[in-house]
Amino acid sequence: MMSRKAIASLLVAGATIGLSVPAVRSQNPTTIRVDGSSTVFPITEAVAEDFQKQNGGRTRVTVGISGTGGGFKKFCRGETEISNASRPIKAEEMEACKSAGVQYIEMPVAYDALTVVVNPRNNWVNSMTVAELKKIWEPAAQGKIANWSQVRQGFPNSPMKLYGPGADSGTFEYFTEAVVGDAKSSRTDFTASEDDNVLVQGVSRDRGALGYFGYAYYEANKNRLKAVAIDNGNGKAVLPSREAVENGTYQPLSRPLFIYVNAKAASRDDVKQFINYYISNAPKLVSEVGYVALPARAYTLASSHFQQNKVGTVFGGKEAVGLRIEELLQREASL
Repeated sequence: MMSRKAIASLLVAGATIGLSVPAVRSQNPTTIRVDGSSTVFPITEAVAEDFQKQNGGRTRVTVGISGTGGGFKKFCRGETEISNASRPIKAEEMEACKSAGVQYIEMPVAYDALTVVVNPRNNWVNSMTVAELKKIWEPAAQGKIANWSQVRQGFPNSPMKLYGPGADSGTFEYFTEAVVGDAKSSRTDFTASEDDNVLVQGVSRDRGALGYFGYAYYEANKNRLKAVAIDNGNGKAVLPSREAVENGTYQPLSRPLFIYVNAKAASRDDVKQFINYYISNAPKLVSEVGYVALPARAYTLASSHFQQNKVGTVFGGKEAVGLRIEELLQREASL
């Protein structure tokens, strides 16, 4: 059985694609297939570990990391029962699911502070504006913005190496929408990976590096990374933290995290048990792996939507940039 310490080590040493949590042997165990976001992976993996321990091996839960976009492709083809997502389902994914006859229940499970990081030996960057991040990451920067001195007057004449999620990542889409102003609109001359641990390792080894990923991966690697405070234009730079997410000051890089459950699979006893366990234990496990738990009301709403098999999304295929927790709750209450 994988321990919580082992799950935490995945955030530090490198997550395994298609990882499954071993269960106690049972005759003819059922299998619940989960795939998608590497950001949501630590939460679902922690839930799966505890659930299988409680379940006595009657159900096996496999958790893959294909990125949010890759996970939705599998989900809409009916290859998985649950999809981890670090952004809401997009219009084209909604259409793909509809064409395949796949309905889904949308369930927010946590909040994330998408974190911009540099190497700890970088002694010139403590904060950045959204405009500076755009200057670095917009398509027009490709082949042109390659030195820190080009970002801000006073920064050193030092090469800049960029690390970021791959194109199938919900984090990539959220960041480009929030910073550049258009999802997937980004320079491409950077080291990209769907595995956030590859990005952690890259930034930790290069003094001139800059990257971004989910807060849990920063929390697990604080000794190897330095978080950058974000100034969204109001003159105050805010470091990512649970408190800044809860009070709405870490903008525009705070975002909700989701699981999507196949509505047909939701009628299965094993899936019902797993989702009920997920929602009941999410507040504790979300905090344990390094994210921000939602208010109790959010989990009550999610549980109610699941029990009533309420299908669909409150986002209409659009991103949720700058969405505060209370605004998410208002939307969810209207589903």
